[in-house]
This record gives sequence, structure tokens and C-alpha cells, in this order.
Amino acid sequence: MYAVRLRPPGGPDHLILEEIDRPEPAETEVLVEVHAAALTRDELQWPVDRLPAIPSYEVSGVIVGLGPDVTGFAIGDAVYGLTDFERDGVAAELAVIPADRLAGKPSSLSHVEASCIPLAGLSAMQGLFDHGRLEAGQRVLIHGGAGGVGGFAVQLAKIHGAYVIATATGSRVETARELGADEVVDHQTNTFTQIEPVDLVFDTVGGSRLAGSPALVVPGGRIVSIAERPPAGLGAEEVESIFFIVEPNADQLAELARLADMGDLRVLVDSTFALARAQEAFHRLQSGDAIGKVVLTVHDD
Repeated sequence: MYAVRLRPPGGPDHLILEEIDRPEPAETEVLVEVHAAALTRDELQWPVDRLPAIPSYEVSGVIVGLGPDVTGFAIGDAVYGLTDFERDGVAAELAVIPADRLAGKPSSLSHVEASCIPLAGLSAMQGLFDHGRLEAGQRVLIHGGAGGVGGFAVQLAKIHGAYVIATATGSRVETARELGADEVVDHQTNTFTQIEPVDLVFDTVGGSRLAGSPALVVPGGRIVSIAERPPAGLGAEEVESIFFIVEPNADQLAELARLADMGDLRVLVDSTFALARAQEAFHRLQSGDAIGKVVLTVHDD
């Protein structure tokens, strides 16, 4: 089969499309015919200790093989999911994935659209609710409200009855509004420090916006970031600061699929590239111009 692999460490120009052996699933794994593989901007920096490595950890495809101990799935099932960051990714014609990392694909979405959900959707869900403990009626400030994770966070917070404030810039300001934010602040032309206090800050960008967030949080509130670890001494003692890395979660994937099929979750696709154009896809992603996910297409829907 063909797969994209990063051989020497580095950027997109070090990606190579090459022919490798077909993988076989172990006891609790499934073999997935990959239809779409979504990309994350900085993921080429992750596998430096296990090169050559296949990138992309978000998949949508069809099961074509089952390990002997797999239950709950059958050959021919359309699935999507987030695989482990410590193993090869899914930018390939076929991928072996632990069954407990997958859920049924949203039936209303294409494989390209479905592949955009796992990492960003799970990050948003875990940041808002598992770590941020957001409740209906609370106020949440989402930094990067039109980004991959931030866009899902805006929608999920609104679905759960929160008052949503987002920071964005340029054309992303209107995108954040369209996704449901009650207020949007262009952080390049306005100071978000004038925002009324919030119960939760969910940060997806880091930098000055994260550093300026403690003053906006009510006592007993929380700052949750996926961008960088909050620096020591950030905020008052009564403000809880949390950094986390997203974890695969099949139950949460199933819930995201349900919301998508109800029409409550909008997916932003910036662009698609064939597997052989992986270098171009990563250059697009790293340009900073993408609004939504960049996706590699492998097999047709």
C-alpha cells in the first residue's frame, strides 16, 4: 500500500509518498480503509523519536479487517476516530487502529467532514466539560473562537446553554459569530481585557491572550489551555489553571456524531489534497490562512 512518511525530522518538505507493507490488525485492532485523514499544524514535530513515521491522527474510513478479539464492529462499518499519538498515523491507504479509539461515522457527513471532528471536537469537549466543568448559564471566553478547536468549542458551549464570548481576528470574527458566539472581540483591534468577568477561559492560542486572561475570571473560575502550559503564578490563587492534551474517547466521539447528525454541529473544511500532495497540504496548514481543517483524501466517499 502507499503511505506518506516523514523520514528525517523537519517540515513538510521532508514528507515522502512511498510503498510499504500492508499492516495487519492485532487482537483488539481493526484495519481501516482510509477515506480521509485530517491534519494538525504542528504534528510533524511529534514523532522525532520514532522516524520514519506516518502523520495524521484523525481518520474517517471503512473497516476492512478485524482482530480476533474485536466486538461491536463489523467489516464494512463506516467509522471515524482519533488514534494514539505514539504510533503511526493514518495518512495511508490502510491503517491499523485500536477498536476502542473509533466510533460510528456521522451518517450525515462525508468522510472528509467526519475526519475534521475527532481531535478538535474531543479537545473542545474535554476542555469545556471534563476540565473546565462548564455549566448551563455560565459565561465562557474562548480564545481562537474560529479555529479548529475553538470553532467546536463555541458550538458545544452554546449547545449546553452557556453565554459564549470569542476572540478572533480578521475574517474569523464573522466566522465565530456564525458559529454562535454571543460576543466576538477582534483581539488585534480591541482589548479583550474589557470583557465582563467569565466563569471559564478556554484558550486555544496561548501567548498574550492567555497571559491576560486571569483578570477576566471570577473567583473560583478556571483557565483551561491546550496551547501551552499556563506559566507559574498566572492569576490569583482562587483561579484554577489547567493545561491538558486531548485523549481518544469513543463515547465522546459517539456524542459528537449524534450532534452532527442532528444538525447541531457545523464542520469547517478549509481544503482537501490527494495523498500524494501531502507536502502542499501541510504548507497550506502552516501558512496561517486556513479557516477550518486541511484534509488528505485517500479513497473516494
